[in-house]
Amino acid sequence: MADEPDLKAAYALNSNDEVEALYDDWATSYDTSFGQAQGYQSPREIALGFVGLGGTGPVLDVGAGTGLVAEFLTKASVGPIDAIDLSESMLNVAQAKGFYRNLIVADVTQPIVNSDLDYNGVVSAGTFTHGHVGPEGLQPLLDIAAPGAVFALSVNREHFANLGFEQAIADLSTQITDVKLRDFRIYDDRADADHRDDLASLLSFRKR
Repeated sequence: MADEPDLKAAYALNSNDEVEALYDDWATSYDTSFGQAQGYQSPREIALGFVGLGGTGPVLDVGAGTGLVAEFLTKASVGPIDAIDLSESMLNVAQAKGFYRNLIVADVTQPIVNSDLDYNGVVSAGTFTHGHVGPEGLQPLLDIAAPGAVFALSVNREHFANLGFEQAIADLSTQITDVKLRDFRIYDDRADADHRDDLASLLSFRKR
């Protein structure tokens, strides 16, 4: 890509091809140019939320990227963890960190055929957001989760309102229970002024 990947470019994505291309370009610098530079808090919030809900492995990390959520889960002795992402380059960076059992390159809005087991937990930070995945990603994840599985997902607050997540969650009421929403800041004070106060909802529930 001609321009250095950044948050503005990520929010403006319109297709899976664009998502894959941007994150392939961003993979080697993502942890420093985004995770550290923007004070990205979602991975910690999701991991701590999952642990607080009593989540256990095996866990599927959705939109795993370079493994920022898995780092916190591993520190909390949660595992094994599998990673799924559109970008093979991001997963290659994650693999080198040693947090994951399996790596799956796939689109989570489609049936996930690479998985050979039911997951006791599903986590995600930064995937349900502008230019990425909407509520259509929930059903394929439910399909590969075990009964009682704990979900802890970050959903950009504006994305939640604009893409119909509330209705989608209501439509899934026969499949999920214990639905909770808690808002948190996506970034800390290191972030660009335009996004410093951006909010996400920690959407948690259990599969019936």
